[in-house]
Amino acid sequence: MESIIKDRELPGLSNEEITRYSRHLLLPEVGIEGQKRLKAARVLLVGTGGLGAPLGMYLAAAGVGTLGIVDFDFVEESNLQRQIIHTTRDVGRPKVASAKDRIKSINPHVNVITFNTTLSAANALDIIKDYDIVADGTDNYPTRYLVNDACVLLGIPNVYGSIFQFEGQVSVFYAKAGPCYRCLYPEPPPPGLVPSCAEGGVVGTLPGIVGSLQANEVIKLIVGGGGENDPGTLAGRLLLFDGWKMKFRELKLDKDPHCPLCGKNPSLHGLIDYEQFCGLRKNEEEAPVETISAKELKERFDRKDPLQIIDIREPHERAIVKFPQAKAIPLGQMARRIGEFDPAVDAVFICKIGQRSIFAIRALREAGYPGRLLNLKDGVNAWAREVDTSLPVY
Repeated sequence: MESIIKDRELPGLSNEEITRYSRHLLLPEVGIEGQKRLKAARVLLVGTGGLGAPLGMYLAAAGVGTLGIVDFDFVEESNLQRQIIHTTRDVGRPKVASAKDRIKSINPHVNVITFNTTLSAANALDIIKDYDIVADGTDNYPTRYLVNDACVLLGIPNVYGSIFQFEGQVSVFYAKAGPCYRCLYPEPPPPGLVPSCAEGGVVGTLPGIVGSLQANEVIKLIVGGGGENDPGTLAGRLLLFDGWKMKFRELKLDKDPHCPLCGKNPSLHGLIDYEQFCGLRKNEEEAPVETISAKELKERFDRKDPLQIIDIREPHERAIVKFPQAKAIPLGQMARRIGEFDPAVDAVFICKIGQRSIFAIRALREAGYPGRLLNLKDGVNAWAREVDTSLPVY
């Protein structure tokens, strides 16, 4: 496994740095040369959330010379259960600002470059081209495909991680040494099929484990080393972790010769519209879903309008916040329980943030339901923020 930091003049290490990194220097796989490579390296973190938190802190502690961080979001209270790079006093601050402060407090020798923006097809190549490695800590498919494609086009390794509930995945997608993300997932899943952590939840320790594994892969790519029988990085391998059963599994990944990006005859030679690719652009032929705001629903309650309130959340989620006058019908049961609806009465569908409930409405439409279907905009959380503030936002 050859270091990706090559053909470059390496910086020296001060006495203070030798003391700081002494436990690295004692490792024959790292040593003085490897630590100098870490100091010379430039790593871009896409996202400073659950995965970006351990990535940023461990790479800073390890002595990576330059860390770029891309994120457009602000710190929220619900982040603090797992995004340990941020603290309670950072709530409301841009994540990149909070993350930079924490990184500099861990290691003032690190040069931190912040991009308080959304990574997009318009800016990705310009941002990523100045870095040796990208560590992907994102939580959505459009950005994962964007990061992958930009890295392949630029010849840069992409250290990938993903998390959901108790399960995580880690790999290194580096087209020069193995498959890319498209070789594993040629097509994204249908929109809404895979819930986000905001909807499905995630145990707080999981991003710490997966993000630390990603940081480990970044360090190995930088320092290099290893012998002929050394499996090296996770390029060509997908590491699966189950935090509930406490098990690791590994899958071998092969390069797809027909991959449109890194295959023998690629058809993709530039970045594309990733929202459209992942099916997130509105289909003009699909009838829009009618919405109702929390305040409008409250007004209808006050008028005592006849309504059917359908809560599609699972039992454990309904236990967090109960919604008044709601009938529980989980999303998976919607079409086969169509007989329980009264087409003469407006039906309002609710979930946490007003996303899954859209799929319930579409399922009933496809099943031929003739009545009026309304989606509570922004879900139960909107009701807690705008109507009944005694309820928690979760």
